[in-house]
Amino acid sequence: MSVTFDLPADIEQNLRREFGDVALATKEAALVELYRQRRITQLDFSRALGVSRLDAEAILQRHNVVEDLPTNAEHAAALSRLRSNSEQ
Repeated sequence: MSVTFDLPADIEQNLRREFGDVALATKEAALVELYRQRRITQLDFSRALGVSRLDAEAILQRHNVVEDLPTNAEHAAALSRLRSNSEQ
């Protein structure tokens, strides 16, 4: 899928100076936002950018996207649910 939009020439020039490849920077920004909104997975994110999982994590960190890691209590609750489901 391709998405295009027009920018005023001065804005485009400023973005090119800052980012170099404006199309790639725009694609990355859009995918970061979709990931942040939980509309795509990290696998989707890495595939769409054509990068490894580790590179995807680095890109997300650069954009200050931090994974909410489960707490010990959440892990314990999940294990408890799994145990009770396997006993049924």
